[in-house]
Amino acid sequence: MTARKAPPKGLQAPGRRLWASVLGDYDLDVHEELLLLEACRCADRLDRLAVEAAAGPVTVQNFRGDQVAHPALVESRQQAITLSRLLASLRLPSGEESGRPQRRGAARGSYGIRGAV
Repeated sequence: MTARKAPPKGLQAPGRRLWASVLGDYDLDVHEELLLLEACRCADRLDRLAVEAAAGPVTVQNFRGDQVAHPALVESRQQAITLSRLLASLRLPSGEESGRPQRRGAARGSYGIRGAV
């Protein structure tokens, strides 16, 4: 049985919970641990952004005087997307399937250079 790795220094409560939750159930390779660490940092940022967004208005005035979404809300949305992608790249099972999901290759889309027609 392997010893549970302590969370890296600097992580706040949300990041430490995510770290413990994942490493409590799975053995990760080094590159996967790095992805997990970034996901934990992202979870910490989301927590701080939520506090800031809750303390302020939903919209603010930009330099032209237009009402725009509060920057904390915009960044929170971006961080949520990043967290989702980091967690998806770890390929952790959702609880219904056994083992880890199928590995995918490189990014989908362009599959090579096309010749001129």
